[in-house]
Amino acid sequence: MTQRATLDFLLYDWLKADALCERPRHAEHSRDTFDAVLDLGEKIATEQFAPINRLTDLQEPEFDGERVHLPAETPKALKAFIDSGLMAAAKDADVGGMQLPTVVEMAAMSFFFKASVALGGYPMLTRGNANTILAHGTPQQVEVFAKPGLEGRTFGTMCLSEPQAGSSLSDIATKAVPDTGSEAHGAAPWQQDPLGPRFRLKGNKMWISGGEHEMGENIVHLVLAKIPGEDGKTIPGVKGISLFIVPRKLVQADGTITDQRNDVSLAGLNHKCGYRGTVNTLLNFGEGKFPVHGQPGAVGYLIGKPGEGLKCMFTLMNEARIGVGLGATMLGYAGYEASLAYAKDRPQGRAMTAAGKDASSPQIPIIQHSDVKRMLMMQKSVVEGGLALGLLCAQLVDDEQTGTEAEAEKAHLLLELLTPIAKSWPSEWALEANSQAIQVLGGAGYTRDFPVEQYWRDNRLNMIHEGTHGIQGMDLLGRKVVMNGGKALAVLAERISETIHKAGHTEGLAQHAKALGAALQKVGAATQAAWSTGVPEEALANATPYLQAFGHTVLAWIWLELAIAAQAAQAKGTWDQGPLGAGFLQGKRAAADYFFAYELPKIDAWLGVVSRRDLTCAQAQADWF
Repeated sequence: MTQRATLDFLLYDWLKADALCERPRHAEHSRDTFDAVLDLGEKIATEQFAPINRLTDLQEPEFDGERVHLPAETPKALKAFIDSGLMAAAKDADVGGMQLPTVVEMAAMSFFFKASVALGGYPMLTRGNANTILAHGTPQQVEVFAKPGLEGRTFGTMCLSEPQAGSSLSDIATKAVPDTGSEAHGAAPWQQDPLGPRFRLKGNKMWISGGEHEMGENIVHLVLAKIPGEDGKTIPGVKGISLFIVPRKLVQADGTITDQRNDVSLAGLNHKCGYRGTVNTLLNFGEGKFPVHGQPGAVGYLIGKPGEGLKCMFTLMNEARIGVGLGATMLGYAGYEASLAYAKDRPQGRAMTAAGKDASSPQIPIIQHSDVKRMLMMQKSVVEGGLALGLLCAQLVDDEQTGTEAEAEKAHLLLELLTPIAKSWPSEWALEANSQAIQVLGGAGYTRDFPVEQYWRDNRLNMIHEGTHGIQGMDLLGRKVVMNGGKALAVLAERISETIHKAGHTEGLAQHAKALGAALQKVGAATQAAWSTGVPEEALANATPYLQAFGHTVLAWIWLELAIAAQAAQAKGTWDQGPLGAGFLQGKRAAADYFFAYELPKIDAWLGVVSRRDLTCAQAQADWF
């Protein structure tokens, strides 16, 4: 199919990713090494992940009371990924990395998410776990807990939600108290443990992906908990939350993993409609099933400063949000490719022409019907636009890390602003793309004879994973667009205005440039109107429609960028000589036209309720339902 060609177009014709090799950190790389990594990722994903995607969906994880059992093919596939070195592809050489740009690492990961998003969840979480320890941990914590994760010897999780709190992290009840009791067993004083201040954790966590299995040498949990004061009470709200490293098996200061099981026990498995290949768990910390030194309480090591746990965890959460968005995009991409292939092969009906009225004439492939073309074009605009969005965010990470001071500052602001969009927009619209894929296949689409029904089931989880739409909307409208006096929004507006200016001088794109300019003005006006009374309950009553409109405006900007890049590439003629021919770039332009004709106009309805601060839903009473 065309995924690899589209990646090449996005990386080199649009983002100019090969120019990153001019920066010292990536100086040993070139387009050749980038291409080799993409080739490797595509090969492993195609040969190891894709063939077992349906198997892992049908053979869900099972718990026999002692161990969690996964299909034997799961660890084999993950070992192939680990052996490739892609786990640490973008990391520094001193921690075993290749020092690739993050945008290239993300492009390589797209193959794995498309082949099996459930299996791709294990390395995504492990990498994010290790990155969080790299960013906030001590050198000893990096050596003992982060490096083994980047080497693929251990796996990682994030433990946030609790049964009584869900997404309301300020209400978590898991507690962490100093582990002074272990000193009686020869352990160092809790404050002076080489692995960090040592605590005992007690509480319950749920929705923990990868929380229990037998793969690797250990599982490293990152756990949010509250440290009680001298009065035994915890600080209310998020300011009282701290972050702890809680290994499944205890680890010595030199990194040796012991046979001693930490007091972390499996309470049960969650059985989901999708993502079944990723084991999802409820975990009990400190219930006494595996007492350490004869005492209950899971041993954990403080990472960062007390009370700054959520700040530290956002390193992982933001990375995971972009990863979830890319995973959603690639599920949409998989459905698009499947429905496209079906539409080309499936004969049904006849053309709406005079010749088509002849019932004895042969049937035509359904791809020749206008409505099928509409559904395919919707999918194409969503999945290729979503992939571009994910890669743009990845390159912003590169600019933040290796750009000039001015580039890094702007990249940081843009990344902050776009993260809720990168997570939410693909989660909603790639899911709709999967629905359209099912529709293209008709009755065959909802049978298990074809994969599109699984893609939809898998993707339905992504609107909830790593923060629901409601949470992302409130984050965007309640914090991101107004932070620092709207500085991030101003940076985005500047970038969009530059694109509008370029498009205005590009043949055939002036109308799109005008439409995007109008959309940008509407978003700005709605933002001001929402906050005009200064009442958060009014401003945020329609945060989700604002999120939808903002996302569509961002994607319109991206598609205008891609149309400009396609026009420039067409002028060079390089793609005409390839196996896909001139139609490849013409398809990019057509997808941009579709988005501006069919999708961008939707923002008026969304922004209308935002600007009016409509309270129809907010004021509804429970007994009205």
